[in-house]
Amino acid sequence: MAAKIRETDLYAPVKLLLEGQGYEVKGEIGSADVVGVRGEEEPVIVELKTGFSLSLFHQGIERQSLSDNVYIAVPRIKGKAFFRSIQTNKALCRRLGLGLISVRLKDGHAEIHIDPAPYKPRKSKPKQVRLLREFARLVGDPNKGGATRQGLITAYRQDALRCIKTLNQSGPLKAAEVARITQVVNARRIMADNHYGWFERVGTGIYALSPKGVEAVGVYRDEIGRIV
Repeated sequence: MAAKIRETDLYAPVKLLLEGQGYEVKGEIGSADVVGVRGEEEPVIVELKTGFSLSLFHQGIERQSLSDNVYIAVPRIKGKAFFRSIQTNKALCRRLGLGLISVRLKDGHAEIHIDPAPYKPRKSKPKQVRLLREFARLVGDPNKGGATRQGLITAYRQDALRCIKTLNQSGPLKAAEVARITQVVNARRIMADNHYGWFERVGTGIYALSPKGVEAVGVYRDEIGRIV
């Protein structure tokens, strides 16, 4: 049976790593697990844990009141799961301004995966444009914030409901006529793709409600009444 990993098992490899960079290192100074000092520079602080946890990140953030150079250190474990965990937690550390160290206990090898640095988020202009376009197209405020994604009223769904409303009132129509009445430019594509199963083609370019579409008239009665 493998011996249980202790936080103290990480200390010697981390100490050796920092000493190799010219730091004088001591353990358990005040609230910090590891402190390294080099000349007049800000100290390096390392928090040791036997695995990733919320409390580890909380401790790392708390130590940032003492220094900008704060690392968290965890034992390195074999396998793809740990590799994925390192990648995920590197991203989190980057956002929190923390450094990340892993320690391979079998030989004491300590590796720095990321150094502490101020986080500068990279914004995606195309994603922002899509967000604002969806906001502008969505009529009213039909969804409660925090709801699950399934069944949400999107601008696309509202356009499909406009098509449903027209076909329910007028019966089968040519796609061009549905587009004219609803002012939904892509009405033909919505009905042809039939993403929700609400439409059926009954002739060349002519669409009607499917049984599922007839059912949707009742399910979405309130929303159909709100949209133009």
